[in-house]
This record gives sequence, C-alpha cells and structure tokens, in this order.
Amino acid sequence: MADPSRTFIPTLYYRDPIAAIRWLEQAFGFELNALVTDNQGRVGHSEMSYRGAVLSVHPEFSSPELLGPAQLKSPLSLAGASNQFVRVAVESDIDAHCERAREAGARITAEPADQFYGERIYRALDPEGHIWVFAQPTQTLTFEEMEKATGLKFATSLDEVGS
Repeated sequence: MADPSRTFIPTLYYRDPIAAIRWLEQAFGFELNALVTDNQGRVGHSEMSYRGAVLSVHPEFSSPELLGPAQLKSPLSLAGASNQFVRVAVESDIDAHCERAREAGARITAEPADQFYGERIYRALDPEGHIWVFAQPTQTLTFEEMEKATGLKFATSLDEVGS
C-alpha cells in the first residue's frame, strides 16, 4: 500500500535551497528527512516533513528538454510573483507558531484570525517570497451552517451548483 503522506509532495524552488531548509526548520518547525547534493554541495533533491506530511525544497531549475519553455523559479527571481501557496495544518497554538515565524524573519501578511469556516489562520511570506498559510481548526461546521453565516453556496460536486 502506498504511503498516503506521499500522495502529493509540493515542491518549492529557491535561489538558495540550503538557506531555505535552515529557515524552514527554524521558522516553521519543519524537519529535514533527506538531502541529496552533488560533489560541489549543490542540492539535487530534498524532503522535509511537518506532522507527517512531506515537502520538497529544490534549487531553481530550467531545462527545455524536460520542461519546454517552463522555468521553475523562486518568487524572488520573479519580482515577487507567485501562482500558489502552501497551506499547512497546525495542531495547536497557532498564535505561538506565528510568533516563532515572525521572530525567524517571516513577513506576516495576515495576523492570526478566526474564519467563518471554523479555522484560525495566518499568512506569511518566507525570505524568498513563497506564500504560506497556517490553519488551526477551532470548530467543526456543516455546509449548512457556513451557508447561513456567509450566503455562499457550498457543494461537493459541480452538479450541485450548476454551470
């Protein structure tokens, strides 16, 4: 049976992946599971974990034969542009987690706040501009309760909302 923690492995690209690995350990409490380097110390592959989930940190990468015109870049190399964020579930004390990240140099873009869907979240940027969202469950709500609170429609299939 396949390991469910490896179903999806987000991979983030950094100009300086070694510095990023150190920072992610310090700021967010991630743990390094594997690091593959060449004989010059350049990162070829890495895996980190948090609460059993896996994340990869890699150097920027460009290879027309493998990627076509695509390039895998840090937001720092893209004038801060990003097309994704990583969402991480925090088990407890999200406010302390936020302070730890702030003390390590994270730019907190949204302070911890309770959300209508039953989570307390904060948002942060790492030193190279990757967006991180940390969420701690505060209560379990049904779709009906969230619809009543927001006026939004919640569904589990496209058939339920029409198109």
